[in-house]
This record gives sequence, structure tokens and C-alpha cells, in this order.
Amino acid sequence: MGSSGSALRVCADHRGGINWLSLSPDGQRLLTGSEDGTARLWSTADGQCCALLQGHESYVTFCQLEDEAAFTCSADCTIRKWDVRTGQCLQVYRGHTSIVNRILVTEDQLFSSSYDRTARAWTVDKGQVSKEFRGHRNCVLALAYSAPKDLPSDPCLEAAMGAGLLVTGSTDDTAKVWQVASGCCHQTLRGHTGAVLCLVLDVSSHTAFTGSTDATVRAWDILSGEQLRVFREHQGSVICLELTERLLYSGSADRTVKCWLADTGERVRTFPAHRHSVSALKYHAGTLFTGSGDARARAFDARSGVLQRVFRGHSFVINCLQVHGQVLYTASHDGALRLWDVRGLQSVPPLPQRPATKRSLSRLFSNKVACAAPVPLQPA
Repeated sequence: MGSSGSALRVCADHRGGINWLSLSPDGQRLLTGSEDGTARLWSTADGQCCALLQGHESYVTFCQLEDEAAFTCSADCTIRKWDVRTGQCLQVYRGHTSIVNRILVTEDQLFSSSYDRTARAWTVDKGQVSKEFRGHRNCVLALAYSAPKDLPSDPCLEAAMGAGLLVTGSTDDTAKVWQVASGCCHQTLRGHTGAVLCLVLDVSSHTAFTGSTDATVRAWDILSGEQLRVFREHQGSVICLELTERLLYSGSADRTVKCWLADTGERVRTFPAHRHSVSALKYHAGTLFTGSGDARARAFDARSGVLQRVFRGHSFVINCLQVHGQVLYTASHDGALRLWDVRGLQSVPPLPQRPATKRSLSRLFSNKVACAAPVPLQPA
């Protein structure tokens, strides 16, 4: 059944549910975005709130934290950039005509997706739209980006791919690959029969993995648009994906997480025990952490599938997870950010399975997880 996790701190400053949680690349701060229309910055050193970011006129849908700046997007159709030291709003990005669902900041570019059926690219410093990506027939949700350095070096493709490729997932049942330089659609990835809810990108193999309400995960070559594989064993919508070391983890409304060999589509493990949909995933140092609609987080040994710990305390769905050092951070629609002690999680010998395929490093465009020394917090 797994032992119970020990709570280090409960941060209940928000007056509405927390929709997203982001960890800075240096691991020093956390950023939460809430239904109350605010975002908050938190120190990972002591778990204290260090800044309140106010200015949005509706709820915050998503956020991304960098070392020097915080970015938030909202149902008020705007994106905001904030100074992480003062909490001052530095820039407002205006142009979307409906709810902004997601943002992705990479170097000097910011990408966004919206209910207005578009994705957009912005200059980070000036806050101006540099490209609009139009073609989806419904809401645009997930975003991923492949930088020019990760794409094939081909003189014939240099003009088209010189600024990289953007991949978007939509409730129109498709994903699209866009040439950032021109704004043109490079490929439309057709095959799903339901909304594309989540998306991860393995830039080393130019492969996108999409999860859908049709209960499948699909793998695509983003250069050719070819559908490579279909992962079919889920019995409900695929809500979240995590890719690490050639293994793909998928969380579903069927109350399970499944682990697949990314290169073949073979299912190698199922993680049960959830009493509701699996809403969040995070792999960290051999442990798979999950968040669920049953208001609990869980820690599984990723190799054996053994449930090691259950974290009880939230009263509503857990929307996001982060791990830093020996602390698990869970953000819930109950409005609380909870900190949990994850010391003592031990790797369990794996169950017998077929020899692993050749391994190579892959990169996931999602919130970053930092590995650093344990923070000086003690169980309450």
C-alpha cells in the first residue's frame, strides 16, 4: 500500500485553486499561478512566499519561471512578465482574443497557445507578436519547441527551419508542426479521434508524443509528419506525459500510469493504486511521482512499479508536481501548495523484463526539475 508521506509545510496563501507550479532552472524559487488571479513566488530554501504578483484581471492558467523573470498567462487574454526580485510587472503581452492556455519561454522567444485557435510567437523583451500560427480549427493547448541546433543540418531546409519548429496540440484532434521563421504550417499530424491534451518532444529523434481523449498516445516524426507508433492500452483520456531515458510515462483518466518503451511502443509496466484520474507526473532520481484527482500524490519506484509512499492532505485534485532536492511540492485546486519530505525512498530491484533497447538522452520541453542539495526543512 505504501507508507504515508510526511508534510513539511502547507502554504495556503492563495484564495483560489492553483493551476500550475513552476521551478526555476537554478532551483531557488517556485512560481504558482492561481484561480484567484495572482501568482506567487516561493523560496525553496525555507518554503516562504517571497513575492505576490498582482495585475491579471482573471484567473492564471499557466506559468513559467526563469532565473531572472517570471511569466504568467491568463483567462484575461494576456501574458505578463515579472521581475522575480521585486514582483514588479515588466511587460504585458496583448494580442490574443481569448483565454491563453499555455506559454513556453525559450531564450529570446515566447510562445503561447489560446482558445482563440491560434498560437503566437513574441519577442520577450519588446512584448510584440513576431508570428501568428493560424490553422487549427479549435482551441490550442499543448506547446513544444525544437531549436535550430536540434534539427538536421540541411541547406535545403535552412530557410524553413532556421528559427526552429513549434509543435502544437489542439482540441480539433490534430497536432501541427510550424516553421517559426515563416509562420507556415510544416506538417499536420492527423490520426487522433479526440482532443490532443498533452505533448512531449524528444528533440534528439525529432519525435513528438501526443496524448488524447481517444485514450491513445501517438508518436510522430515532426519532420515528415509520419505517424510512427500508436500506444493503445489505456481505457480513458491520456491527460499527462513524461519522457525520460527512452521511457514514456502516460497518466490517464483510467486511474493508471503506463510505462512504454518510447522506441517501440511496447508497454513494460502499469502503475495502479489511484482512485481517480492521474492528473500530473514527475520522474525524479528513479522515482515516479504522480498526482491524482483523488487528492493524493504517490511515489512509485520507477523500475519495479512498487508503490512506496502516499502523500495525503489535499482536499481536491492535484494539478502539478515539482521535486527539488529531498522535497516534493504539490499544487492543488484546493488552493494549497504542500511540501513533503521524500527522504528515504529506496530503489527496489526491478521485475524481470526484456532487455532494454539502446538508450540515448532525450529532452522534454516541460517545467524543469532541479537536482540539488536537500533544503533545510524539517517535518512539522
